[in-house]
Amino acid sequence: MSQTAPEDLRNADPKRRIIFYSHDTFGLGHLRRSRALAAALTEGDDHASAIILTGSPVAGRFTFPKGVDHIRLPGVTKLADGSYVSQTLGLDIDEITALRAGLIKTAIEKYEPDLLIVDKEPSGFRGELLPSLEWLRDHGNTKTVLGLRDVLDEPEVLAAEWARKGAVAATEAFYDEIWVYGMHDVYDPTKGLPLSDAARDRMHWTGYLRRETTDEVDLPQHPYVLITPGGGGDGAAMVSLVLEAYEKDPDLSPNAVLIYGPFLSGDVRDAFDARVEKLNGRVTAVGFDSRIEALFVGAEGVVCMGGYNTFCEVLSFDKRAVIVPRTVPRLEQWIRASRAEELGLVRMLDETRDGMTADAMIAAIRNLPHQNKPSEAGADGLLDGLDVVIKRGRALMDGTA
Repeated sequence: MSQTAPEDLRNADPKRRIIFYSHDTFGLGHLRRSRALAAALTEGDDHASAIILTGSPVAGRFTFPKGVDHIRLPGVTKLADGSYVSQTLGLDIDEITALRAGLIKTAIEKYEPDLLIVDKEPSGFRGELLPSLEWLRDHGNTKTVLGLRDVLDEPEVLAAEWARKGAVAATEAFYDEIWVYGMHDVYDPTKGLPLSDAARDRMHWTGYLRRETTDEVDLPQHPYVLITPGGGGDGAAMVSLVLEAYEKDPDLSPNAVLIYGPFLSGDVRDAFDARVEKLNGRVTAVGFDSRIEALFVGAEGVVCMGGYNTFCEVLSFDKRAVIVPRTVPRLEQWIRASRAEELGLVRMLDETRDGMTADAMIAAIRNLPHQNKPSEAGADGLLDGLDVVIKRGRALMDGTA
């Protein structure tokens, strides 16, 4: 009896295997985006499965759809001076990067994906993805995609950052396609980058990634404004301003439901809880809810920061929103919020124009019912991202792209 070689078994296997790389040194954005993409590419396809490689310290708090799993890479923490250290292992940054790089390469070699989708960082955190990209170039038939959110940073700053990281060279050398999860007429995240015409010919504008809710959550029985700083790590100033607005104006309505996010904790969270307690139920607060989509659905309006995932939720659930964008360490959120305001999709609370005062926040919340919904400015036409991703992803895996 003849025996079938292992590689023949793999070639006969009809399953479509996808790996997502999401460096996630901090925050929730990359992980949540990869999770939404993995769900879309595997849903309804019994032959598809996906693994998300992530450094997010809160990956274990999320549920993952059928056919999707994750591998948690050892975490790193960014210090005040901009340097990184191992989150828990006591290794220096070169040691922890080498460990992560080895784990990534082993996962790719053993899983043998048909498709690798890399989120935002062409060469990975501190170049940790390069050994895997070089291996894939020399072995197998894995298709590679670089996925970019709609805005990365202001062009001059981004060009300098990508030059320092060798990101342009990595993009040119290793990626079959570049997907931009946005619309060209809203913003071009590659503006200012010296990409070749050949690389730009490989770009596909997907549109924004529509979000849906399938989880049942007990929602407040009264009207409410949802307050969300996303992951929360940089949201203390916005949360404090909202609380100050409710403290200053006893008639401000509707009530607020505040989701701190998993990274807003410790003494800062304790101080906010004490202020919430004194508001006698006009503001209620919880730490983190991975099913936040359901809270969006029930909200009268939203006050939020300007991260990509939150913006997609505002558009998807057609919510009147006031966006309070951060401006450091990068202008990504401000650029997104200002363009969205120009298009009539949201209202932005701008530090220079409006002032970050309780009165400005009171006025913004009071004006929410009078804002247009995003759909009235044509938001539905922006939300085809997942459909395009499914089409492009399956074409690449099936060899029909």
